[in-house]
Amino acid sequence: MQTDPLTWSGGEPSSHTRCLAVPWQTRPIFLFMAYTVLARKYRSQTFDHVVGQEPIAQTLKNAIKTNRVAHAYLFTGTRGVGKTTMARILAKSLNCLEADDPTTEPCCKCDSCVAVNLGDDIDVIEIDGASNRRIDDIRDLINNAVYRPARARFKIYIIDEVHMLTTEAFNALLKLLEEPPSHVKFIFATTEPQKVLATIQSRCQRFDFRNISASDIGKQLKSILKEEKIKYEDDLILPVAKLANGSMRDSLSLLDRLISTGIQPLTAKLLEEYLGVPNSEKVTGLISAIGDTDAQAALKAVEELSGAGLSEVQIADALVEYMRDMMVIKAAGSKSELVILTEQQKKRAEELAEKFDVAGLVYNITTLEKLRWSLKNSESARPLLEATIIRLAMSEHFLNLDSLLSQSNPVQDKKKVNIENSKSSPQQPAIPGQALLQLSNEIESFKRNWTDIIKELGPGTAGLLSTAEPIGFEKGILTIEFPSSAAIKKEMCENNGRLEQIKSGLKKRIESLQDIQLRISQGTSNDKTQQNNSKTRSQRKNEIINDPAVKTVIMGLDATINNIEDN
Repeated sequence: MQTDPLTWSGGEPSSHTRCLAVPWQTRPIFLFMAYTVLARKYRSQTFDHVVGQEPIAQTLKNAIKTNRVAHAYLFTGTRGVGKTTMARILAKSLNCLEADDPTTEPCCKCDSCVAVNLGDDIDVIEIDGASNRRIDDIRDLINNAVYRPARARFKIYIIDEVHMLTTEAFNALLKLLEEPPSHVKFIFATTEPQKVLATIQSRCQRFDFRNISASDIGKQLKSILKEEKIKYEDDLILPVAKLANGSMRDSLSLLDRLISTGIQPLTAKLLEEYLGVPNSEKVTGLISAIGDTDAQAALKAVEELSGAGLSEVQIADALVEYMRDMMVIKAAGSKSELVILTEQQKKRAEELAEKFDVAGLVYNITTLEKLRWSLKNSESARPLLEATIIRLAMSEHFLNLDSLLSQSNPVQDKKKVNIENSKSSPQQPAIPGQALLQLSNEIESFKRNWTDIIKELGPGTAGLLSTAEPIGFEKGILTIEFPSSAAIKKEMCENNGRLEQIKSGLKKRIESLQDIQLRISQGTSNDKTQQNNSKTRSQRKNEIINDPAVKTVIMGLDATINNIEDN
């Protein structure tokens, strides 16, 4: 008998109930398949598939092959670098049911391997140290550890965030870690190893997981996108890899968020629209304005970035990151492995880097880093940011001392410089260039004429060498000694190619020094040096202001010192 779809079936309805009977054939059936996030779906399953931690994987493989597996391991590193993944791989390798002994290639198909992957294996117990941190929790663990595993070779305890355990809980573990049962293995994971008691660490083999490089993350992202058959543009990969800050899990989470937009192909523009990443063109526009000393354009660029939803801290971070790449390009070249940019991005960064020198970029980065801490705690973040941007834009790139000295000629500008030599002590007459060529290589000749010799090297170098003196000249090696109180000047003479500059300058002026080699030394400390070290800030400031090189720069630029910072 066919049932009328509009009549009640299955019993007499109550007087106040009206229902419809619908044949099951007409009912729609909805099947929902649970979505597995990329970080879980593409978690490494064997040692050979581990990304970015190959040395640790190889060491553990060797331990298994030689039957030297420790009873306790401590895996340390930042989040998302593979600590728990490596722990599970090690657990599967030790307990794989398809192998007769521990193996470096677990099958990933047996009941034990599958259960470990799901985190619910009866013999591999995963514990969250944050929520099971009390001594009672550890006592339960100790009591259960004496029982042999139910089906596998070892009972393995994986304790994540182990640093969260209380001191009492750590102390309860000590005896078990010192004399563990043969069937028990411990794998501890932590992001803060300094909080793990030294007595615990001494009983473990420690492995420090490094941050995964952006290039390795980028390769993995490309592989996953290809496997998922998702279209993307190449300029997306590196920004996502860099945003992850060395964490593979974070990079896959970012990729998941982009895929969830439903837009293909995935592009860098999606990062800006959906993840709040600074627009690269707007950032480079701001840096270009700073490089051109165009304060008005710089403020306009800040307004555009702010209008795109970026906070003041995010703008400062974006500037620091981009200027860091420019600094590396200036110092090490665009082909350096330290520069993680596409070819087009490198070309743009090289163009912008020409507007700055290394010293200016170092100053900008340190200034912005100091600023970001103030921005986080200020109610006037926007004015602070704008003031700093104007300061950078008006700084004329903070040229280094040699550049400033080469551009300044204080003697020619009579209006800006008024040097009164009449009241000063009589100056030793300068030795003519021809006479300099005739100087003998005897050390006494160097000492007598040292002041005039260094004058010929330029005011900047002369200022640095003013406190030094030649103390020996043997076998073609000229030794110049600085007093112990002039360590900074000595260091400046040894760095940035200045030593070669000094040697080249001496060769040009003294014929007998064509094969000269320079050695710079420093005198030993004495009571006078210790007394100088205790000078007041005011005394140190006066010394800096009266330094010949500093005075030359100030006069040449008609400048005023408004602040002196201690490094």
